[in-house]
Amino acid sequence: MKLVIKEKNKVRINKLFDWFIYMLGYTLVFIFLTTFFDSIVIKPEHRYLFCFVIVFIIYILNKTIKPILVRLTIPIIGITLGLFYFLINLFILKLADWILLSYFDLTNIWIALIFSILLSVVNLIAQSIIEKILKEVKNG
Repeated sequence: MKLVIKEKNKVRINKLFDWFIYMLGYTLVFIFLTTFFDSIVIKPEHRYLFCFVIVFIIYILNKTIKPILVRLTIPIIGITLGLFYFLINLFILKLADWILLSYFDLTNIWIALIFSILLSVVNLIAQSIIEKILKEVKNG
């Protein structure tokens, strides 16, 4: 399996590798935050499994609902210079909280906001890693 796929004049990353980077980064953030903050509650019996399930649900929500929310709120995101984008991530987290009922619970809104900011940072890091790999393949 190739990590980087070359097509005509385009170079792109394998979607499975992209998915793996995303899932690994978000799962590590979930494990880290649930360890240090009591306001993010995940069933302790299978903490790592539930972290992965939560990340999978957030991934599905980010691919389906988040683009619609971003397009609907572009004027607000522009006016707030991008700060409203974190609230969209917060909404996605609360939606995942609602879907998973008692298995995942965000009780403190401020910790959830910090959590959404950390998820955005992880997403930025993952995108920069992917772009760096693509640039090296394209140039080399």
